[in-house]
Amino acid sequence: MPHLNGETASLSSLDSADYDPIEHLNAIFSHPSTLSSVPKASRALRVYQYELDHEIAAHVQQQSTSDVDSVKRIQAAKSDLAELFQKVEGVRQRAIETEEAITEMTADIKRLDNTKKNLTLSMTALKRLQMLTTAYEQLRGLSSSRQYRECAQLLQAVIQLMAHFKSYRSIDQIATLSRNVSDLQREMLEQVCEDFEVTFAKGEIGQRRGMLSEACSVMDALGDNARSRLITWYCNTQLREYRQLFRGSEEAGSLDNISRRYSWFKRMLKTYDDEHSPMFPSSWRVNELLANAFCESTREDFKGILQRSARRADGQTLDVDLLLSCLQETLDFEHGLERRFTNASRTSMDTMSSDEKLPVFSQAISEAFEPYLSVWVEAQDKNLSTMIPKYRAQPPLQPDEEFSPQMVISSSTELFSFYRLTLAQCAKLSPGARLVELTKIFAKYLDQYAQQILLYYVSERPSGQTPSKTPNIEDLVLVLNTADYCFSTSTQLEEKIKSRIDHDLKSSIDLQSQADAFMGIASATVRSLVRRVEVDIEPTWREMRNTGWSKMESVGDQSSYVAEMLQRIKSRAAEIMAIVYKPRYQRAFCDNVVELTANAFIANIFQCKPISEVGAEQMLLDIYVLKKGFEDLINLNTPPGTAPPPSYVKRVSQSMSRLDPILKTLQVRPSPPEALVQAYLIHIADKSDANFRKILDLKGIRKQDQPHLVELFQAHRSSPRNKNLQQSSPQLTPLVVGGSAGSGGVHIPTGIGSLSSAASLSTSNLPGRFDPSTFGSAIMTAARDGVDRLGTPALGSGISNTPADSRMTSPPPQNRRPQSPDAVREGVAAPGNLNENLRNIGKFFKRDMGGFGGRFGARGGDDG
Repeated sequence: MPHLNGETASLSSLDSADYDPIEHLNAIFSHPSTLSSVPKASRALRVYQYELDHEIAAHVQQQSTSDVDSVKRIQAAKSDLAELFQKVEGVRQRAIETEEAITEMTADIKRLDNTKKNLTLSMTALKRLQMLTTAYEQLRGLSSSRQYRECAQLLQAVIQLMAHFKSYRSIDQIATLSRNVSDLQREMLEQVCEDFEVTFAKGEIGQRRGMLSEACSVMDALGDNARSRLITWYCNTQLREYRQLFRGSEEAGSLDNISRRYSWFKRMLKTYDDEHSPMFPSSWRVNELLANAFCESTREDFKGILQRSARRADGQTLDVDLLLSCLQETLDFEHGLERRFTNASRTSMDTMSSDEKLPVFSQAISEAFEPYLSVWVEAQDKNLSTMIPKYRAQPPLQPDEEFSPQMVISSSTELFSFYRLTLAQCAKLSPGARLVELTKIFAKYLDQYAQQILLYYVSERPSGQTPSKTPNIEDLVLVLNTADYCFSTSTQLEEKIKSRIDHDLKSSIDLQSQADAFMGIASATVRSLVRRVEVDIEPTWREMRNTGWSKMESVGDQSSYVAEMLQRIKSRAAEIMAIVYKPRYQRAFCDNVVELTANAFIANIFQCKPISEVGAEQMLLDIYVLKKGFEDLINLNTPPGTAPPPSYVKRVSQSMSRLDPILKTLQVRPSPPEALVQAYLIHIADKSDANFRKILDLKGIRKQDQPHLVELFQAHRSSPRNKNLQQSSPQLTPLVVGGSAGSGGVHIPTGIGSLSSAASLSTSNLPGRFDPSTFGSAIMTAARDGVDRLGTPALGSGISNTPADSRMTSPPPQNRRPQSPDAVREGVAAPGNLNENLRNIGKFFKRDMGGFGGRFGARGGDDG
């Protein structure tokens, strides 16, 4: 496009679809001065138009030439395609002609092949027809002469040959022959059955046994229906006398004569073995089917007899002894049949365990007794109710037995042996509701065994003298072993019952509460052993209280009572641990001894007022010596050089370090007073005015000097940096500072559960000499009062992140059963409360106690 007024016309604008010539002209002639170039612009447009016309004409000419060439090429392709089709048609025509020629050449060969095939088929059919006809004629002759051995072979051949002619039955001759063969089979079936009937009726079994045995092979050839008919006839014939004898006579058919029924059938089986078994093939299992028929008939008889007995007009119920006797005889009879007929031919039976084998005759007859088994369960209840008093009258160790650290009380093994036998018997009778009832009976007497036997053994017993008789260490170890054995065996018993009971009833089986009760007994027994140590070290606490802690001028070596205390503890612990068999109970004993000593030390600190700063420092040294001595306590009976378990060392350190806050606070002088207040807030770390006054009393600060210090304490306590302090220290709150070393002091619960709390371990209120007559009462009182005392927050129970915390925690209130008002007034707990408290104690005793190696009381493995 030529230049116009210094501007170039845009070709792209001329080519645009929305081209506007007015806008284009306005752009070219944008000023009046540009109008002089109109002719020049017009000329340029005409030239440009001419050029465009020329290009268009050239393109049209080129396209026309191209279209002509394309048409020529298409026409040539069509011509070539028509020629190709002609060639293909020619090839197909030649192929048809070739095929026709080959067919003409091989037509005779094909006709010969078909002729040969048809001829072979016809010859085979005629030969089989000849064989069938011949075999049929021979079979008729042999059957009439009762030559059953040959008949069996021919009958099998005839049946096989007839199978080939099923497709030819449209032919009259073949259809007639087929009917004749079927008629002959029926005749032979009737003939064999008649021979059996006549032989048994005339009593000629011995003379015709061989013929009848051959006749059974004929029945085999005739098929399953024929064999089943003969066996059913035989069973009915053999049991006809039984049914007439025991159903026709009310006396003979009663439960009293149940043994006669089984004796009669045993004679029948002997007759079968001696006389009838040679007649029947062993694969028929006629004796087993005969036993099944007998069991079915007897079961129906028993159902009717039991129903009539239960609906007696005179109102009398079933005789339990007679019912149990009949049931036992029935179970023995079924077991005898089981042993007789269970063999290796049963499907995979040899590869199963004894519990997995499916009994052939399980509940075959005893099923009739199932609706009445509640009477049997009640009888087991009565048996167990007589066993518990007998066990209670026995000593833990029989006079003819020699003590061993692994021994358990013999009555426990007898009890679980009885459980095992009763469970096996009931599981065979009824794996359903009756087994649930029996499990409840088991749970009931496990509770009674824990309460009335084991707990009785660890409490004092009247001896006719004062004090009452208390258990010795060997008896306590026997109870400990037995409680552990009962714990693990109760769990196994629950698993065993669940494996035998119906699947939908498994959730109703639970013996865990009984297992927990036995673990509670184990806990009480361990604490009883610890109590022996507590009694031994009482004189050393007295010596500690009599020491002048306020008059010490310097810190020397350990105090004299410390060496004596360690010697007494180690002496008694070595004696006890030598006969405590399981490591986890040795560990529990040592942990409790350490807890006892730590709590008792705290309690006795409050009986030693006033305590000077030097006295507090001396006590810290004594605690360090005790801690080092306790670290070796668990290895008293191990080879020298054995390192104590790290978890135990950590436990000792945590228990003994609970004394440090009190003594470190007592080490600070009261002047300046801010130092004492700050020491209290750092070490004791609570906001209690009462607890702060206890520290002041321990230091011997006069009452008139205390208000100023309390005001200063309150001022510092309210500062923002102390806003997160606890309200009251669980170490100091339960304690009351005594007026002197020998009077006043700390409240002491009497329950066995309180042995782990600081209050119980304060010995200020204990008599100077241990009175064993009160110890058994303490055990029973603690179990009856519940685990509140075991779980009462004790000294040091508030120290966070210590294993003792879990043991000091009270059970949830909703888990405690309230006693009746009468029981509360009389001070006697109901048996349910006693058992629940034992369970709760056992649950706490099983908790993870700082490195026991998993949950305490778990089977297998040492815990320490």
